[in-house]
Order: sequence, then C-alpha cells, then structure tokens
Amino acid sequence: MILFPAIDLKEGLAVRLEQGDMARATVFHRDPAAQARAFEVQGFHYLHIVDLDGAFAGKPVNADAVDRILETIGIPVQLGGGVRDMATVEGWLGKGVDRVIIGTAAVRDPQFVKEAAKKYHGRIAVGLDARDGKVAVEGWAETSELTALEIARRFEDAGVSAIIYTDIARDGLLKGINWEATIALAEAIAIPVIASGGLASMDDIRALLEPRARKLQGAIAGRAIYDGRLDVAEALKLIGEAEAQR
Repeated sequence: MILFPAIDLKEGLAVRLEQGDMARATVFHRDPAAQARAFEVQGFHYLHIVDLDGAFAGKPVNADAVDRILETIGIPVQLGGGVRDMATVEGWLGKGVDRVIIGTAAVRDPQFVKEAAKKYHGRIAVGLDARDGKVAVEGWAETSELTALEIARRFEDAGVSAIIYTDIARDGLLKGINWEATIALAEAIAIPVIASGGLASMDDIRALLEPRARKLQGAIAGRAIYDGRLDVAEALKLIGEAEAQR
C-alpha cells in the first residue's frame, strides 16, 4: 500500500487545482524540486507528478522542472500529463521516471497503450479521470462517453501496472476520496487501482487500510498535505503497521 504525495506542475511551479480548473490554481511551492526533497525527507517512498500544462498541450511542457526533481531525489517517480506517443514514454523513462501514466491516449489510442505496456512491462499506468461517471480527456477539458470501467477493461492482460482513478468532482476540494466508485472499479478488474481526488484527512487513510480496500495499490494525496490537514508521520506509520501485519 503506497501513499503518493503529488506535485502538479504549472508554469514550472508546484500547484494544486480545484476540480481540474487551471484558472483555480493555488501555488504551494515555487521550487518543485525542493518540495520533492521535502516529501522524501518526510518518509514517502514514491512521488506522483503531473505536467498540467503538458496535459493540455498534448506534449511535455514542464520538463525542466521534472529534470530538477529527478536530480534531487532518490525515490521512484510516476509521471503523467501530455503522454501521447511512444517517443514521450521513452523520453521520460530514459530520464529516470519509474512509471509513465497515460491518460487521454488511453481513450483515443488504446493500441498505443497496449504496445507501450508490452514494451515496458510494469512501467506503464493508465490515468482515468471521471466526471459524473464518464472519463474526461485533454487535461479534463473534454468528457468522453465512456466509463472508467469500460476503458479499464480494454487493458486487462495488457501489462498495465496500475489504473489511477480520479473523481474530478472531488479533486482539490478536500471532500474525501470517492471510495465507493474507486473500490467498485478495483473489484471489477484485475489491474491494481490507485485512488485519487479529494483525499482530505486521516479518515481517508483509515479507509484505505480497511479490508474492503485490499485490492487498491494506494492513494494520491495533494492539498491535504500542503494544507497540513494530513498528519504525514501518522499516516505513514499506520500504513507501515498495516503492511507489516499482512
């Protein structure tokens, strides 16, 4: 079970959005690499990065900031935002990213995802961001007609290492993770699921460790960490104790 701290990059800064709206961005750190190092020092074992500008542009935009992060920390990194072709996948993996997240292309070009997952087994994740049950694409600017489950099932047995499921309506608002939808997705597919969007407090950490959430690979935390609403030391302690008992 992994708790992933999130760094969302906009114009080279570490920000958090509300419901994916670029106009509702709060800057939490002007030096993303320093923030990443702080997360490592706190005891996190894996970092989640999103190139927000890249998600809209359809190609990497914040590469310089990512490079500085990779040079600064020693923990693994998963990264998404604007990954639409194999060259981008290979570019990030070559720079030292441990796992690349593919979002929009999972809807538009599932064959590309399958080819990437086959070529780089265990290093490709799929990001499914849902609004009212339907998956949004292009940096959440557009909504498809497909559900997260319909898309996730495309990649069963394809070698995808994880599905990152985000409830857009809760993202950045500290309303708590949508556990019902997230766990339902995890129980319907064999691919491990990571919960995202709205993690607000220790209640979410305890929910993550309940038996019903046993199929989840972990959860992503953003604003709750930056705002100090989540006791990081206590959260990591609880997760460590739960892992030791398994």
